Amino acid sequence: MRKYGVIGLGQVGATVAYTLVQQGTVDELVLIDKNEALAKAQKLDLDDASPRLSSTTKIILNDYSALADAEVLIVASGNIGAIDMNSSKGRFGEYDLNQAIVREIAPKIVASGFKGILIDIMNPCDVMTDYLQRMTGFPRQRVFGTGTFLDTARMQKYVGQAAGTNGKNVAGYVYGEHGNSQFVAWSTVSINGQPIKDFPGLNLDQLEEDARQGAFAVMAGKHYTNFAIATCGVRLAEAVSADAQLACPVSAFDPQYGTYVGMPAVIGKNGIESLIQLDLTTDERASLSASAKFIKSQVDVLPQA
Repeated sequence: MRKYGVIGLGQVGATVAYTLVQQGTVDELVLIDKNEALAKAQKLDLDDASPRLSSTTKIILNDYSALADAEVLIVASGNIGAIDMNSSKGRFGEYDLNQAIVREIAPKIVASGFKGILIDIMNPCDVMTDYLQRMTGFPRQRVFGTGTFLDTARMQKYVGQAAGTNGKNVAGYVYGEHGNSQFVAWSTVSINGQPIKDFPGLNLDQLEEDARQGAFAVMAGKHYTNFAIATCGVRLAEAVSADAQLACPVSAFDPQYGTYVGMPAVIGKNGIESLIQLDLTTDERASLSASAKFIKSQVDVLPQA
């Protein structure tokens, strides 16, 4: 029996839940949100869909104890309305709210006896992933965030469009913070197997900025993002369940920097199976170090007990 949990049932958490139910990914799904009315409504809506689906998912509502035997827990709490698209704070608009949420839910997760893999979607992602690990005390291998998984997908999309091909034909990684200090490691990027340097007509600076601002382009029209980030969360959860040994960029703990930061890692049944250390350029290594230093500075000032 496959069992997941989702904490936070706003736009992102609800989309994660719907995707899991619609795909028949799980047999049981624990949904948790402190807004009881919202939680009940989301469960009712999913239950109403059940007779038209090819699979059946048992939904358990607002019961932390039910997480004890869950394989994966996805944390999607927060309030995206706190993000000001016109502010330099970016995703840090949710910083104060979400660090308080971490302190509220972490002891409940621990008390539940949860022994699975925790995947964080909360913003600012790297900071909150690090904070969740610190506050739960779970092994770092078992806690990771979506990080630059989505930013990398955006980069692939924009590079593919500029090169006249499908983004699926673009390989490479966005490193660093899921936020302003992220960067495309162009030394890792290729199109149909050809290094990006073989495409001199591409404006790499603009493509990097397009990827960085991708979320805000969506938010300008509908004031939140949900489909892409939920897809990333579900894909990572499935990689854990399948022990897929999936190589992808996530927010993982790197002992070199003493914090969580976006970089390629191998995802399997144990969570972070290993970090992938690529031969980055001197400038790329400097950018990664600076991004990690910023992330750590934002975690270290949070209450640690």
